[in-house]
Amino acid sequence: MSEPLKSLFENKAVEKTKKDPNRLSVERIYQKKTQLEHILLRPDTYIGSVEPVTQQLWVFDEDVGMNCRDVTFVPGLYKIFDEILVNAADNKQRDKTMTCIKVNIDTENNSISVWNNGKGIPVVEHKVEKVYVPALIFGQLLTSSNYDDDQKKVTGGRNGYGAKLCNIFSNKFTVETACKESKKTFKQTWYDNMGRAGEHKIRSFDGDEFTCITFQPDLSKFKMQTLDKDTVAIMTRRAYDIAGATKGVRVFLNGKRLPVTSFRSYVDLYVKNKVDELGSPLIVVHEVVSERWEVCLTMSEKGFQQVSFVNSIATTKGGRHADYVADQVTSKIIEVVKKKNKAGVVVKPFQVKNHMWIFVNCLIENPTFDSQTKENMTLQQKSFGSTCPLSDKFIKQANSCGIVESIMNWVKFKAQTQLNKKCSAVKHNKIKGVPKLDDANDAGGKNSNGCTLILTEGDSAKTLAVSGLGVVGRDRYGVFPLRGKMLNVREATHKQIMDNAEINNVIKILGLQYKKNYSDPESLKSLRYGKLMIMTDQDLDGSHIKGLLINFIHHNWPSLLRHNFLEEFITPIIKATNKKQELSFYSIPEFNEWKDVQTNIKSWKIKYYKGLGTSTSKEAKEYFSDMQRHRIPFKYAGPVDDEAITLAFSKKKIEERKEWLTSFMVNRRQRREHNLPEEYLYGQATKSLSYNDFVNKELVMFSNSDNERSLPCLVDGLKPGQRKVLFCCFKRNDKREVKVAQLAGSVAEMSAYHHGEGSLMMTIVGLAQNFVGSNNLNLLQPQGQFGTRLHGGKDSASPRYIFTMLSPLARLLFPAVDDNLLKYNYDDNQRVEPEWYIPIIPTVLVNGADGIGTGWASRIPNFDVREIVNNIHRMLNGEEPLPLLPGYKGFKGTIDQLMTNQYLNSGEVAIIDSTTIEISELPVKTWTQTYKENVLEPMLNGTEKVQALITDYKEYHTDTTVRFVVTMTEERLREAEAAGLHKVFKLQQSLTCNSMVLFDHVGSLKKYELVQDVLKDFFELRMKYYVLRKDWLAGMLGAESAKLTNQARFILEKIEGTLIIENKPKKQLILMLTEMGYDSDPVKAWKEAQEKDTTVEETGDDEDKEEDTTGPDYNYLLNMPMWYLTKEKKEELCKQRDAKLTELNTVKKKTPADLWKEDLAAFTEELERVEETDRQNANMPVVKGKAGKGKVVKVKQETMPTPQGRRVIPRITSTMKAEATRKAVVKKGKKVSAFSGTSLWIILNRLLTPSSPPDAKQPSIMDALSKPKPASKTATKKIPSFDSSDSGGSSNAPAPSKAAPAKRKALPAKRKALDSDDSDRSSDDLMSRIKGKKTTKTKVWDDESFHISDEEVVAPRSKAVRAKKPVAYNFDSDSDEDF
Repeated sequence: MSEPLKSLFENKAVEKTKKDPNRLSVERIYQKKTQLEHILLRPDTYIGSVEPVTQQLWVFDEDVGMNCRDVTFVPGLYKIFDEILVNAADNKQRDKTMTCIKVNIDTENNSISVWNNGKGIPVVEHKVEKVYVPALIFGQLLTSSNYDDDQKKVTGGRNGYGAKLCNIFSNKFTVETACKESKKTFKQTWYDNMGRAGEHKIRSFDGDEFTCITFQPDLSKFKMQTLDKDTVAIMTRRAYDIAGATKGVRVFLNGKRLPVTSFRSYVDLYVKNKVDELGSPLIVVHEVVSERWEVCLTMSEKGFQQVSFVNSIATTKGGRHADYVADQVTSKIIEVVKKKNKAGVVVKPFQVKNHMWIFVNCLIENPTFDSQTKENMTLQQKSFGSTCPLSDKFIKQANSCGIVESIMNWVKFKAQTQLNKKCSAVKHNKIKGVPKLDDANDAGGKNSNGCTLILTEGDSAKTLAVSGLGVVGRDRYGVFPLRGKMLNVREATHKQIMDNAEINNVIKILGLQYKKNYSDPESLKSLRYGKLMIMTDQDLDGSHIKGLLINFIHHNWPSLLRHNFLEEFITPIIKATNKKQELSFYSIPEFNEWKDVQTNIKSWKIKYYKGLGTSTSKEAKEYFSDMQRHRIPFKYAGPVDDEAITLAFSKKKIEERKEWLTSFMVNRRQRREHNLPEEYLYGQATKSLSYNDFVNKELVMFSNSDNERSLPCLVDGLKPGQRKVLFCCFKRNDKREVKVAQLAGSVAEMSAYHHGEGSLMMTIVGLAQNFVGSNNLNLLQPQGQFGTRLHGGKDSASPRYIFTMLSPLARLLFPAVDDNLLKYNYDDNQRVEPEWYIPIIPTVLVNGADGIGTGWASRIPNFDVREIVNNIHRMLNGEEPLPLLPGYKGFKGTIDQLMTNQYLNSGEVAIIDSTTIEISELPVKTWTQTYKENVLEPMLNGTEKVQALITDYKEYHTDTTVRFVVTMTEERLREAEAAGLHKVFKLQQSLTCNSMVLFDHVGSLKKYELVQDVLKDFFELRMKYYVLRKDWLAGMLGAESAKLTNQARFILEKIEGTLIIENKPKKQLILMLTEMGYDSDPVKAWKEAQEKDTTVEETGDDEDKEEDTTGPDYNYLLNMPMWYLTKEKKEELCKQRDAKLTELNTVKKKTPADLWKEDLAAFTEELERVEETDRQNANMPVVKGKAGKGKVVKVKQETMPTPQGRRVIPRITSTMKAEATRKAVVKKGKKVSAFSGTSLWIILNRLLTPSSPPDAKQPSIMDALSKPKPASKTATKKIPSFDSSDSGGSSNAPAPSKAAPAKRKALPAKRKALDSDDSDRSSDDLMSRIKGKKTTKTKVWDDESFHISDEEVVAPRSKAVRAKKPVAYNFDSDSDEDF
């Protein structure tokens, strides 16, 4: 074989491959471990980390007590100890007789034992596993008694690891137990991480049961040498935890009993020595809600804190159980915070929780956790097995434990932070984003301290200021216009201030910073301007704007006022010119003083400057060229200035403000009585002004003017705007209708109305409205859509489209002859409306009154015109007036008296059948559309909290009538009827007369306690004016008869030839007439005598007067036409003279009372005619046909009430009377009961929200409304049936009145509905009506509940209209619309 082949086939030794040392075999990569090996290899899966960690925890230190500090511990070691401890606590759930747990921690010998005297572990052999039960559950993995998930348990163990893990991580683990049932004790020890089990020892036993676990943890597994101080501190805290969380168990630690007897005493360990923000001890609110829930709550300063236990397990991270409790508290507290949060800062639930510290101890069925360490409980709330409804008492205490106060302090801090963001700490030369600012050139620079910012009242005033800057320059003066009136920041919410662009712009322009103290003069250098000048109109509203600006600076930066930071720029309010001489006056009293001493006042031209816009650019330059006169600095005069500003603008000073205004009115009245000049500020010598003087001499006049504009006068019941309208209408005396918009312009012109004509148009519309709830006696006639009861008058048409004219009753109510007796005001040298008109009846009672001024508010309901007239007749006859009940024209409901000045007005409701009711009248001032939207719609559709109550409703009302037909289920209707249909359907509202504040005839505010007092005051004044009227008539008739006598004699003597006047000089003629005994013009002389005290005359009179005003005036004789010499005219003059003398004699014979009765008779007669006309128009409207013939249009019957319906009489119970009394007491500052605020919707919510099982019976409306007192059995049986018969069983039984038994309780006084048919009611009728109601006996609703008594309160009706039937309602005195 050749060498090559040999080499090819020769066997060669195979080379061995080199082994890779990093390469692992498959066996080494994929291994199978036993359960025990896996636990020891991966302990973090079972017991948590075995590495030391440092974190902040609550521990118990012997020297400090419960302490939250940084501790270093091994979570795994803590966990195996906790498993044994929780097992001992769990035994309490299995054995309620267990009373003791003993824990011993021996750090020297590294030994821990936990002993309990509960039921022992059965010492029997397990038939399946063939081992004793104690050995099974402590020595073998995945054994447990908690695997049956169908069994609801409230223990801590669940997964079968627990105590075995402690065994595995211990060098030695001993179990010892005694079982009474098996009468044996068991003891066994495991060694080397449960790797080796000792022999078990079983002995007979006849003592108390117990279980004891003793173990020596394998510290090497936890990288520890010994049980250190931190670990022992945590274990000690857990012993205290068990003592607090396990009820009825004494816990001993190292032989010493722990001083914790309950969960409440356990909580004290945490809050001991803790104080709130004010240094007071923390208040703990505690409640044992049920066997399974116990809760404590207090305030937290470190964010949300919780200490909670689930089945004795310490859930240090909380969980859904803690959230469940915290959310309940949060939702209630946030409601309180929202009410108190005037700052307007948005407060979210998590922010409320940040101020809470809750402690929860609960038992939950089969709880789940996010890990074996059991620090966070994850079970959903629906599976807890129980609920934790916190009581109202707990919530009330929670609101007062300091949490709310802490939240409010945080709110203030946050609000301040947000406000500070609006300010800039850096001074800027230029301001961006304020386009209307004309900035001073030096503002924000080194010379900024010498700059002045002028704040003007509107853009027109800014133009005036800019014109004036042409004189003083633009370097040191800036101008910024204000829009209207500034916000009163003293009482404003944070949101209002944040959203107010005006305030933010001023702060930005000035460079102010919130809460910065500007006491140091150096701090002023940080501002962009050194002075703030206020430039407003010289009228009262201008004074108010000045005051609001002063208030703004004083509230936020009071230190600025001490630096004389504020100034004002005054302009003349009147200028008097005579040839080249010009005088400026800065206040009306100063002008009046000057005018009184002038002898030739008529030679002066007087011009009034009502606003800055009246001045020309030329005058503006004149003002600014004399800055010393027009620039008035405010100088701080000490604490008295601070008190004055606070008095004017703080809500807390309401009573003091009333005294302030009252003293002003008294002072002004006394000055007028003694003819003393009024006080004024801006005289020629005024160089500076204190804030106290400004408030008490200028601002007080605005506040008083605000009251005069807002509150009516006792005499005529009118406010100034309404009086101006009436004055204009009387002066125009239109016989044809006039457009409202045109009339408003005429009023503004004739009566010097200085405000917007839009409000004047609304005043005119208000005077003409005549729907139910508006005027009982409209002074103007509505020709067009002036508003209806559908929307409460808000549905009136545009003033450009509607017409009006004086009512025919107006001049009968305000007789023209009385105009001569009135004192007229003068404005702009023009005679305008009088101080008040003097009607023949108190119109303030007829049409009511409503107004809010400064310090006072007034609210008076309407009263029946005829009852007022009847009372006037009684007083004229020397009798006392009868009590008056409120009454509204066209109102078909009833008004009942609850107590003095407290009334209940009720709508009309009737039952049609077992599922249908009919509402045919609403309470006064409850408008149809509003009622539909706010009552019926929520009842039909339900809300988030309340289920639907009714199934449907239909509308059949018109603009004047109401008719809702409501359907509901029979059950709901029965319940609603038992509870009270008026109450359920909100058909009752209260009316009060507790705020009858009116200006009296001398211009002072007076509060009237009773309606009779108003009537008496009016009667006394009106009688005085009837005396004056009689005197005036006698004088005027005497003068007129004297004039006619002189004229007749003149003609007779001229005819006879004894009087020759031809071709004689005027002076000789006058001398001759005087010598012959002719009187100077008697009428003119008498009028001049009447007006001799008048100091102001109308402009333009000078041109009409004769140049020679001295000597006798015989023009009335000499100016007679020639045809007066005829026989016919002579005889006519004689007849006129005789008629005047007869009239004069007639007047002299009449008493003032007779004059008044004549006026009342004429008024009543015209009232009858007007109402009859209105009735005919309402009942039979007529339209013209094509042929011009009238055609009657009938209204459909569907708009009328159903005749077959059974009317429900409104109830007046002692509960209602008690509530009325309580409200009256509250106004006097006394305590209110807690239940009083429960609203009907909350009651209905309890009724309609299903909180019980589906098959459980729903609570009735009766049950809900009669809570807290249970219904009596007898009353509940007498719920009315729904057949056509009445409650008594007889179809013809009358309503409970005359036929009622003698023992029935008396009904309170009720008012019949005002009906136009009752036109002939006399004073006797009124007396009998009121007395009759007081004496009528009937059995009423049970005073203690809403159950129906023996006498059914549903009365049968025989006719469709229910106008005269009594009803009841609930009208709140704080709002016209209670919905």
